[in-house]
Amino acid sequence: MFCGSNLGKDEAFKTAAKDLAKVLVENNFTLVYGGGRLGLMGEIADQMLQLKGKVIGVIPKALVEKERAHLEIPDLRVVDSMHQRKALMSELADGFIAMPGGIGTLEEFFEVWTWAQIGLHKKPCAILNVENYFDDLVKFLNHAVEEKFVMPVFKEMILIDTDPAGLINRMKKYKAPDKTI
Repeated sequence: MFCGSNLGKDEAFKTAAKDLAKVLVENNFTLVYGGGRLGLMGEIADQMLQLKGKVIGVIPKALVEKERAHLEIPDLRVVDSMHQRKALMSELADGFIAMPGGIGTLEEFFEVWTWAQIGLHKKPCAILNVENYFDDLVKFLNHAVEEKFVMPVFKEMILIDTDPAGLINRMKKYKAPDKTI
């Protein structure tokens, strides 16, 4: 899970995090996320814990204080660097979801999507498009395809949905394309 360490201005973001947590627990999935207790990260982790779901947090030492590590997470892993955080999260996760967030959210999501394009994994990469937050990003990606900087098959790897249950169902059915870079 990649999402903001802030809540954003729309209450719908917080609601979506809680709704997604409920769907994850109903499907017996473990949440692997950035280990913070603030923002959407904290909301989804708190809801998972409240619903008795399994949560793994991965946070670099440098962010333990800044993001205020979620010390109630039974499985909180503190690593040395952001690189180690992303590598461990990728290893632990069976799929990746981006929710609204800032530059860090986008950077983490784009990295795992790039890894899928070059064949380092065959896991689904998905976007929960709450309140059309990612519409301009999707427009840009479509433009990148039109300009022939992104192959259509790679753009189609990204699963996009506005509904948490619908997104999880699509992720469970995901089959990675044969073609990689």
